[in-house]
Amino acid sequence: MRILIRNGVVVTAEGTGAADVLVDGETIVQVAPGITASADRVVDATARLVIPGGVDVHTHLDMPYGDAVSADDFASGTIAAAMGGTTTIVDFAVQDRGGTLHAAVQTWKAKASGKAAIDYGFHVIVSDVTPAVLREMDELVNEGITTFKLFMAYPGRLMLDDAAIFRALLATATNGGMVMMHAENGSVIEVLQERALAAGHTEPMQHALTRPPLVEAEAAHRAIALAEMAGAPLYIVHVSAAETVDEIAAARARGRPVFGETCPQYLFLTDAAYQQDGARFIMSPPLRDERAQERLWRGLLADQLQTVGTDHCPFTLAEKHRHAAFNQVPGGAATIETRMALLFDAGRLPLERFVAVTATEPARLFGLYPKKGTIAPGSDADLVIWDAERAQTISAATHHMRVDHSPYEGRVLKGAPDMVLLRGQLIVEHGAFAGVAGAGRFLPRARRPV
Repeated sequence: MRILIRNGVVVTAEGTGAADVLVDGETIVQVAPGITASADRVVDATARLVIPGGVDVHTHLDMPYGDAVSADDFASGTIAAAMGGTTTIVDFAVQDRGGTLHAAVQTWKAKASGKAAIDYGFHVIVSDVTPAVLREMDELVNEGITTFKLFMAYPGRLMLDDAAIFRALLATATNGGMVMMHAENGSVIEVLQERALAAGHTEPMQHALTRPPLVEAEAAHRAIALAEMAGAPLYIVHVSAAETVDEIAAARARGRPVFGETCPQYLFLTDAAYQQDGARFIMSPPLRDERAQERLWRGLLADQLQTVGTDHCPFTLAEKHRHAAFNQVPGGAATIETRMALLFDAGRLPLERFVAVTATEPARLFGLYPKKGTIAPGSDADLVIWDAERAQTISAATHHMRVDHSPYEGRVLKGAPDMVLLRGQLIVEHGAFAGVAGAGRFLPRARRPV
């Protein structure tokens, strides 16, 4: 099917201008003003923007957490993503301690197959670094799974010591992969939590007080130093603290391949939320203050932070409230559907930078560009026709995520997708899902040249 999108304003990370877009089958074949080619369907995008489909490289769908599981599976989560303008996600397969990385990947492929409504890839969470696992990392890079998440937090579950982290970084320095780091000093957090609980402090605000900004910044500094010694690239996930942005900025100023991601919750919410129904807002790292928010925005503008992912890992109110102490509450927030609209409505990023942090840079860093993340001949026809004037109110009553609350409940936004195409197929039209669960494809990813 040939689709001609006419009279829109095309926005890429490189520039903005009036142009038409011609799609033939799954691929963009022409981007130019005044295209006159015949088409099976002509879409009039007058007064609207045409942007690349969003790329969210940090989601946790169907994710076990103790005796709970995140509320969205690969059907509901990817439908919600599509409704918000995201056409590609990269989720996390979790290695069981003592298990293999390949077994983790097969488990998560089974979760996604027949359910995902948009395209998807996987990172692997590595919980056990052994010689066999290091060999598997090399194998997975050759198979198109090129990124590995390590944890400096959660002792006894996911936390790795510096030697294990350094071995993994040495592996990615040579195999073309990349480590993604959850940078929090888990040992210090454990001590702070023990002290708080011993003093009888169980309330949600203690989640933030026992994970102060410096436990994140110290871990980021250490991770950057280890990566520098290994000669490896490093991607730091869900940056929340001003001090962490400073660490990343200093490394980049030295010419190091260090990259940073933040999330909507850290840009739009503050730790004042813990004084309300605080359990709803427990996520790690925790929410910070307005000073940190401002530093994150400046970091995005200055390319000190490169991407905005969601860390989408929602749990129902019942799951959030069934534990008495802050350290037992499952962490995570529902943002996969609202990421792009929140950023657009804020108006703090130029249009080109908005596209860069939500689509182009995630695609580029994670081996999906230029098939994903841009509007150009030869790219996948993942396109969003964005109505910059359309108002929407965020509400758990109307969102498509399978969770009964939203951290942004009642927030009124200007700007929303009108139509969304995935590889030339219409999957959202006039605010309604028009796609098919299971239509998403697994995406092997290229090594990222550094």
